[in-house]
Amino acid sequence: MPLNIEKFKYLNIKDIERLPNATGIYCFKQNKNFLYIGKAIDIKNRVKNHIQQPTFKDNVFLPQTEKIGFMATGSEIEALILEATLIKKYQPKYNTIWRDNKSHSYVFITNENFPRVFVGHQKKDVVILSEAKDLGRDSSALPQNDKLNIIGPFVDGRALRQTLRILRRIFPFRTCNKIPKKACLYKDLKLCPAPCLDYEKKCSHPCRSARMATKKSYAKNIKNLVEILQGQKNSVVKNLQKEMRLASQKQNFEKANEIKNQIFALENVFSHGHVLSRETLGIKTKIKRIEGYDVSNIQGQEATGSMVVFENGKPNKNEYRKFKIKITGKPNDTAMLKEVISRRLKHKEWALPQVMLIDGGIGQLNIALKLKTENEKLKNTKIISLAKRNNELFIEGKDKPVLLKDLPQEVSNLILQIRDEAHRFAITYHKTLRKKSFFN
Repeated sequence: MPLNIEKFKYLNIKDIERLPNATGIYCFKQNKNFLYIGKAIDIKNRVKNHIQQPTFKDNVFLPQTEKIGFMATGSEIEALILEATLIKKYQPKYNTIWRDNKSHSYVFITNENFPRVFVGHQKKDVVILSEAKDLGRDSSALPQNDKLNIIGPFVDGRALRQTLRILRRIFPFRTCNKIPKKACLYKDLKLCPAPCLDYEKKCSHPCRSARMATKKSYAKNIKNLVEILQGQKNSVVKNLQKEMRLASQKQNFEKANEIKNQIFALENVFSHGHVLSRETLGIKTKIKRIEGYDVSNIQGQEATGSMVVFENGKPNKNEYRKFKIKITGKPNDTAMLKEVISRRLKHKEWALPQVMLIDGGIGQLNIALKLKTENEKLKNTKIISLAKRNNELFIEGKDKPVLLKDLPQEVSNLILQIRDEAHRFAITYHKTLRKKSFFN
């Protein structure tokens, strides 16, 4: 997306309900000065979170804010890249006042015949590598800054690394510290053109084909990668379309088809609004519906269960359902949860979710997973549970929980919102039943 400040639409801070529930960029401004720029899966929810649940930093710049700007994008990736471009250009005070340069992530590209790409941090003249092993962690022979091309800063380092992994499938590049003497697994995975092979000499190696890497083709990959990370995706697509037409005119249809596939893959990546979130949870299909579950009771009395539904990141209260727990005896949250989900699954007329979020820890997750194995209809549903202690997120298929604070902020905010809404809905019904019981 070309940098164009005029694409921002502005509202008074009192009119936040008019903000869109869309993926994109938002900003807080005082007169002509940018105070803070951020990205969000849902602009309205993220801005409301700043205002209704302010952090210490929010409480500093919110009183200075006169208007809020927003700009919808086609995807989180586009939002990530645009956020970095705008922060670099306008240097918003509160994007940097509590962050030194070391806190931001950068993409570093070496000046070699076959440049190496990796993610890291920068502090003055020192480059500090990130912990992304598959994007280059070995610092034994790290080049000096004057031998590096630097792109950034990017606020969300996790999202940046996920974006590079996706773009690497389209424009393969090397991440190894030193070019080895033979090709590694990344060549077989088509994530690296394998510059380690000797292209100057004739050999019978099976990898020598029409698609083998050359210095020229590799340079194009790097050029395209850089332009995309600098917000020039449209320019890259136009150049690829031109190359595809020229290849067709020369009747090099194999090359033309290869470029066509690159264009399609690139457009596909930028057309998905929540591609980063789906990697986060290991889900291949688009997340349209998330159901959140909770139970509420006092010593097992007047126990209730709730099911809340979020569609495309927004609550759909018409789909909310409440349950009066039928089992009696000592309080047993996992047994109550089992009853709620079992009763929910009997309703074939209710749409199925891509994600079920359970309030609880590994015990609650295991109960839901057991029900999943007994119900074929849930085969395409990912089950996750959120434990209150330390906000640990247990994800089906993962051995260890993920701390919510380590996820992209937009993802963690949405999960918390769903969990809190399920809790609110359950406890409201519980209080209603207690009140009725008191008067009876």
